[in-house]
Amino acid sequence: MELHDENSFKIRNYQSALNNIDRNDISIIDKSVEQLQAEAGMGKSIAEFVFALVTTGTHPYLEDLLAKTPSGILEILEIKGLGPKKVKALWEDLNITSTHELLEACQSGQVAKAKGFGEKTQESILQSLQFREANQGKWLYADIEELVTALGDQIKGLNGVTEVVTVGEFARKSEIIETVEWLIATENQRDTLSKLSGLKNLEQDQKSSSPFKWRGKMIEPEVNMLIHFAKPSHFVEEKIVRTGTKAHLLYLEEGEKTLVDVLRENAPYISEIEFFEKAGLPWIPEELREGYIEFDLAKAGKIPQLLEEKDLKGILHNHSTYSDGKHTLRQMAEYCKELGYQYLGISDHSRTAFYAGGLEIEKVQKQHQEIDQLNKELAPFIIFKGIESDILTDGSLDYPNEVLASFDFIVSSIHSNLGMDRKKATTRLLNAVMNPYTTILGHPTGRLLLRREGYPIDHKAIIDACAVHNVVIEINANPWRLDLDWRWVDYAMDKGVKLSINPDAHEMEGYADMKYGVIAGRKGGLTKDMTFNAMSADEIGKYFQDRKSKIKKG
Repeated sequence: MELHDENSFKIRNYQSALNNIDRNDISIIDKSVEQLQAEAGMGKSIAEFVFALVTTGTHPYLEDLLAKTPSGILEILEIKGLGPKKVKALWEDLNITSTHELLEACQSGQVAKAKGFGEKTQESILQSLQFREANQGKWLYADIEELVTALGDQIKGLNGVTEVVTVGEFARKSEIIETVEWLIATENQRDTLSKLSGLKNLEQDQKSSSPFKWRGKMIEPEVNMLIHFAKPSHFVEEKIVRTGTKAHLLYLEEGEKTLVDVLRENAPYISEIEFFEKAGLPWIPEELREGYIEFDLAKAGKIPQLLEEKDLKGILHNHSTYSDGKHTLRQMAEYCKELGYQYLGISDHSRTAFYAGGLEIEKVQKQHQEIDQLNKELAPFIIFKGIESDILTDGSLDYPNEVLASFDFIVSSIHSNLGMDRKKATTRLLNAVMNPYTTILGHPTGRLLLRREGYPIDHKAIIDACAVHNVVIEINANPWRLDLDWRWVDYAMDKGVKLSINPDAHEMEGYADMKYGVIAGRKGGLTKDMTFNAMSADEIGKYFQDRKSKIKKG
């Protein structure tokens, strides 16, 4: 609508209707036009539009707008930093109607010369386009996990298949997946290959396939697939080879033997446990087989101590309708309790995040009053008073000290002015870490996987500072973030810095992301004793009180 200069009042009405449905969790399924008007507070024309979308998937008005819009324009709208006004200007002034044309225009300098753009905007667009191009065909592990599991069940049902597992990066639960690899145990490979081609939603690439490998893709969504085969008698060896990275498989054991050497000398194996015993090691979980720290953990006997979901006692860093959350404080708390957790840390956005309904001081006080009341009702379950304080450009936090002192804990995060170099970003974070009110450093690099790169930081300097100032570092469990990156977990633990698995939940369903934070932590070797929110409600409550008392004394 904005692209085609529709009436601004009409646009606002549509946006308000969408916000109302989303924020108030209003169901629009199986509702008449009249019910939509009454329950969702819509005008008749918008209610008719929504009804048509639900029942038919489209509407004449939508079809008319789409007919007037080149398909490439919708793709350009997805690029970070380009809103409808700028996209419209590119379309009308430079006749750009696709990301390919936009890339060429940036490379030739045309975009910088256009009114309202300039060199800086052009460079930002170019970086976004290049980042997008580099990530084409890749998926978040979390986004395809369920679909891959369902496909595995289908393959298991094929006659002649005795065993099937994922291998490669999916088996290692990598945060980003380029190709899902499978290993199938079968005595009749040719027959199994033929049956695979009969599965719905799979499309084979005949040119790149061979009698020994099936290559192709899942059709919807379009995910690259590679399927290996093995005789049942050699399934274990093939699984070990196909799951670990090259660095894992070529690790030199005592006696100058690699895992591959051990594998060849003693095959076949009846289980992975038998193989690792022959290598003089305990069984190493698939997600650790990166050739990174798994052998140090194994030799130190730490693998049994790795964090598990059941170890987590509470959920910190969550949002409610006080800022940009979908569910109320009560709903977030009651559902957290229902899931079996002992505590909830609520940390809505601070006031500088006006775009996310950041809390003014009066709203903070109102929320604290509601928390006090809910804590009486829900005891022994407890809600801790927190805030996600924006780290301002100079590294300071977003409230006066007397307001910061009213919280039990503070998650300090950067949300604005992300275009920083390494020195500036590091200095900004260091200033926040040195602030005595910072309890947890939130999503340190600000990255959004497959969407935008994080700002560059000196990880060692940040972690070292957290160790000195007793600041916990978050592993943001949202699958788009997974930040702190798991590759820095081991260094943080070595420095005595605890990690907190935080879902950054903006709705009740967001609590489910905790599992992805646990996966990331485990990949980095995170143990229960170094996980902040593996502490009980009493323990973490005492920690918050002790920390605050030291600030007052200081």
